[in-house]
Amino acid sequence: MNNKQILIYGAYGYTGELIARQAVAQGLKPILAGRSAAKLQPLSNELGLPAIAVSLEDEETLVRSLQGVAVVIHCAGPFSATAEPMMRACIASGTHYQDITGEMAVYRQAHALDAEAKAAGVVLCPGTGFDVIPTDCLAAALHKTMTSATHLTLGFDSDSSFSPGTAKTSIESLGVGGAVRRNGKIEVTPHAALTRKINFGRGEKFAVAIPWGDIATAYYSTEIPNIEVYIPMSPRRAKKMQKLNAFRWLLRMGWVQNWLKGKVDKSVRGPNAEQRAGQKTWVWGEVRNDRRGERRVGRVVTANGYDVTVHGSLAVMQFLLGYAGEAGYFTPSKLCGHELVEKLPGSGAIEIGID
Repeated sequence: MNNKQILIYGAYGYTGELIARQAVAQGLKPILAGRSAAKLQPLSNELGLPAIAVSLEDEETLVRSLQGVAVVIHCAGPFSATAEPMMRACIASGTHYQDITGEMAVYRQAHALDAEAKAAGVVLCPGTGFDVIPTDCLAAALHKTMTSATHLTLGFDSDSSFSPGTAKTSIESLGVGGAVRRNGKIEVTPHAALTRKINFGRGEKFAVAIPWGDIATAYYSTEIPNIEVYIPMSPRRAKKMQKLNAFRWLLRMGWVQNWLKGKVDKSVRGPNAEQRAGQKTWVWGEVRNDRRGERRVGRVVTANGYDVTVHGSLAVMQFLLGYAGEAGYFTPSKLCGHELVEKLPGSGAIEIGID
């Protein structure tokens, strides 16, 4: 299995570097790749790994670079701009694709490429990190207990801080708004339009609906037509979010986006190993069939989001190295089973009940 080559694109980013270091710790020797040779070389020298500098815009060179590669772990955001060219290059080279995005647009694009991936014998599995392994696996486990569910609500509570890439992705959503799924269709909502109180696992908290990736992926995993995702937020902060709705048109403008992302580059650093070790995540989910008066609640505790991403992406990669099944688009739970989250370091068992 270890003789099959893997490639980590965006290896010098915060999460890409964490994945590369853990891969080496597991005895793997991935190819490190990214746009900048200057940024790749120090990590390549330190870890004793081969490195390839290639732009995603250079389609011919990118496809040639993937020849002989079994699996790509794509870590270079913003994925709204980078995922499609890498997915198409993987389809052209016969390479399985996975990434660590949480962006709905990427999941929908991968789903749209299902037929092309099938024809090429390639698996497309975006979201093999904290976005969206824990919530996707919990959604699939809950659906298994109530296949007639008409409503799915998910959420998570974490003390973990943002990496630069995650912060930039959040900025991109400011000009768009929230999102839910209603009757099978994704609907854009104003920021903080939906609120409720939820016990994620450490006491009831005020929570706000967010445009999390499961609005797309959980539907592909379960076909439940109504989906919402929540995180805890103070009522005061929720009111501030609501005030942003009047300025969404401004927050969509390129110069505003670039200015905000520039501030991220100057001020945001991902959590260090000690910080990550003390940051667990409480994941919660609920399925309902209101016509029957049925309800089930599920919870699972995981490590912090970045450790889940590191170990989750490598677990899916190992699965793909030995995979001989059907090709096409998959969510993590569809590819590896809902038990995937329980196998990750720091995760507990999924627990499902009526409260």
